[in-house]
Amino acid sequence: MTDNLPKPGAPDIEIARAARMRPIIELARDRLDLPTEALLPFGHHKAKLALDHLSAAKTKPKGKLVLVTATTPTPAGEGKTTTSVGLCDGLNKIGVDTMVCLREPSLGPCFGMKGGAAGGGRAQVLPMEDINLHFNGDFHAITSAHSLLSAMIDNHIHWGNKQNIDPRRVVWRRVVDMNDRALRNITVGLGGPAHGVPREDGFDITVASEVMAIFCLAQDFADLQRRLGEIIVARRYDKTPVTAKDIGADGAMAVLLKDALAPNLVQTIEHNLAFIHGGPFANIAHGCNSVVATKTALGLSDVVVTEAGFGADLGAQKFLDIKCRQSGLWPDAVVLVTTIRALKMQGGVAKADLEAPNPSAVEKGAVNLVRHINNLRQYGFTPVVAINHFVKDTDEEVQVVESVCAKEGVRAAVAKHWEKGGAGAVALAEAVKAQLGEGASEPALLYPDKMSLAEKINAVATKIYGAANISLSTAAARALREFEQLGYGDLPVCIAKTQYSFSTDPASLGAPEGHTLGVREARLSAGAGFVVAICGDIMTMPGLPRKPAALEIGLDADGEIVGLS
Repeated sequence: MTDNLPKPGAPDIEIARAARMRPIIELARDRLDLPTEALLPFGHHKAKLALDHLSAAKTKPKGKLVLVTATTPTPAGEGKTTTSVGLCDGLNKIGVDTMVCLREPSLGPCFGMKGGAAGGGRAQVLPMEDINLHFNGDFHAITSAHSLLSAMIDNHIHWGNKQNIDPRRVVWRRVVDMNDRALRNITVGLGGPAHGVPREDGFDITVASEVMAIFCLAQDFADLQRRLGEIIVARRYDKTPVTAKDIGADGAMAVLLKDALAPNLVQTIEHNLAFIHGGPFANIAHGCNSVVATKTALGLSDVVVTEAGFGADLGAQKFLDIKCRQSGLWPDAVVLVTTIRALKMQGGVAKADLEAPNPSAVEKGAVNLVRHINNLRQYGFTPVVAINHFVKDTDEEVQVVESVCAKEGVRAAVAKHWEKGGAGAVALAEAVKAQLGEGASEPALLYPDKMSLAEKINAVATKIYGAANISLSTAAARALREFEQLGYGDLPVCIAKTQYSFSTDPASLGAPEGHTLGVREARLSAGAGFVVAICGDIMTMPGLPRKPAALEIGLDADGEIVGLS
């Protein structure tokens, strides 16, 4: 299947175009025994699985769930999505019926700095260009549902304000799926009485929207509309909360999301099946694909590989303490992805010097790997470490990581899926299969529901981030107390912070300890079912870098996309 692909090192988009895809309806019939009418095709190679056919998946024995997470992100790259795809291909290569569940890419990073999210090399999901751009319209539906609520709030105030909304206390911000720092803080309603009530407002990126979080946590249509209705959008003059249901927006929002809630089915280069559905970021949201997709996949295959965003301190922590707490899911095994390059950077090596062999820097940076291993052990997991191999890695450097893993008592496997596809991930697949054979751990969440919100934030900070304590701004402390008084004290917390460090300082590498986690703001996501603690300098609307990826993206003379990665 990969014999005719360009050599490793060719741009991902060239490899993706050279791969021959099978018609998705045919593939779903052969691999999942799904009838043609169960799929809603978007062309030949993409489809949604109709929600009225999800019951077919529930009749089969439940598969086993493998969570893929990673060490702390660096500009060197860790390759979590690539490894998730490679592991899926590798498990199928050794005869384990496996699907992969991933998040949908946001246009912001695609045109910004991070790039797309369809994997890389010979471990990609296809069609790569479609997945990275406008994929089946899901993000547009989420943006539209969010924007409808924004419009209905201001319209409600304009036409008599029956709910007695205080315009100074509207908390529902607007969204757009693009990095645009100029929209972080805006003023709306200017121009006189015919144009609304002037007030301060602002934009977040779509992936930070509570609608996105609800979309990914909802179990079905009824749960979706209930959650949408519980969104708190403003306060009245008496400071009581106003919900989306109070202004009558929940039904129309659910209608806009109706088709989007059906999970998207695509394939890997090696014709293994993948659900790609939903896409909240883990640095500002809960960072997991949809519960609907994950549960459906578990009913269709023996093993499901899924990823959680960014490092394990953000993605895995939120996957376990938010997604699993709400859905009843629990992984049967966890894979912790790292690279020699990333560990060198954690050890203090500059990006420009990463290709020079440096086993001592790998050993120094391995404290980051060990911290993540120990963090996962707090949940009862003994992770399998995937050493995502780069061609310039030396045997001596790899041996350093293997030695560290042996000392920690965890399995480690060198994975060459980027270069060789599923065949390069066989060793990792065998290690995961062995880990699955040892049985799943009992669910062990980091904190109980009855702990106060501030104590929950402190638990994450001290147990996962290595912090000595937390520091709440006056506004954040007041908001947390108010949320508890309103009856939301039992909700889990979602920490929004930099992904580049255990601390709030992105330049603090390795495994920093004794720092203070500063919380500047707290937001209530009542419909999603969590409280967001915004820490340090993290922004819920990113900005473009000095040289955004968009500068290199365009069309050639034949109308083919160039520069997309």
